[in-house]
Amino acid sequence: MGVAVGTLMAALTGTATAHGATAADPTDGWTQKSYTYSMQKPYNLDLSERYSYNSGTKTHTMWVNASDEPFEEGSSTNPRTEMRWKNDYTSGKQMWDADVYVPSGTNGADIMQILRTKRPSGTPATDIMFRASSANGGTLKRYTNETIKTGIYNTWWNLKVAHDASAGTIQVYADDKLVLTADDRGEATRYFKNGVYHHGSGKAEARFRNVRYWVK
Repeated sequence: MGVAVGTLMAALTGTATAHGATAADPTDGWTQKSYTYSMQKPYNLDLSERYSYNSGTKTHTMWVNASDEPFEEGSSTNPRTEMRWKNDYTSGKQMWDADVYVPSGTNGADIMQILRTKRPSGTPATDIMFRASSANGGTLKRYTNETIKTGIYNTWWNLKVAHDASAGTIQVYADDKLVLTADDRGEATRYFKNGVYHHGSGKAEARFRNVRYWVK
């Protein structure tokens, strides 16, 4: 299937604490946990042809071309290079957290999503997806709807996605500011993904550093 297995990337660092009189950090009261992942990439390519990791800056870089093959031979899905998190969950509060960098030219690629791997028949495959486009110096939207952040090209910024699976709500933070609260798609077993799942033309690339997993 052309899937390479990743390694444990996050160390336990205890529980986030409050910051006195300043505005609350979205991770206040949450506990950072370790996570594992596998890599998905075009099935006919070596992982190194679409992924690199800089151990000095702890930066994951993932890219695909629109002409690339899917991650499995015979699949009808679009090309992707993604980290598929192995911390599946059905309930409770989970948060995905990373600094994100999207180079100019990336247009029509989903860079983060919550996948519903086991779900009732007829329900959507995702609870939420974030798509990068070329509008306004680079724009990230929930699907093609609400804007999460503009001016995202060629700069580092922080994205946090907190899912309360028991309550059925998702909160999205851009640079620690709450920008969206949305409902999920109902009961399911889920997992996080990040990278590039490309629906556009040309090359799509995204970079991630300080990737962290929180629970509450």
